[in-house]
Amino acid sequence: MAADSGSPDAVQQRAALRKAIKREFQKQIHNPHRHGSGEGGHLFDPAVQRFMSMKVTSTDYFKATPRTSLLGFVLAVVPFAGYCWWLKTDREKFEQKCRTGQIAYADREFKFV
Repeated sequence: MAADSGSPDAVQQRAALRKAIKREFQKQIHNPHRHGSGEGGHLFDPAVQRFMSMKVTSTDYFKATPRTSLLGFVLAVVPFAGYCWWLKTDREKFEQKCRTGQIAYADREFKFV
């Protein structure tokens, strides 16, 4: 009888299988005698290959949509514009305080030289 997927036995069996697969992968990766068999230091993993191929070809399949354009604008242009605005207003406040005499010349930090 096969155990159902939620039973503790099935969970333990899957964990044991995962552990055995991980142990075998680590053994193959770290085998110091692999170079003698002509295999070299590379172990082909299809999942890693799919991931790397996806990362390399992602720009080939990118399609600009209103959502991606909005995300690009919000994540790139808005922070830069906000930072520039903050620097400008901070500088103007500092200069206004210096001109009105609220900050003495000796107390100025000259952070905007």
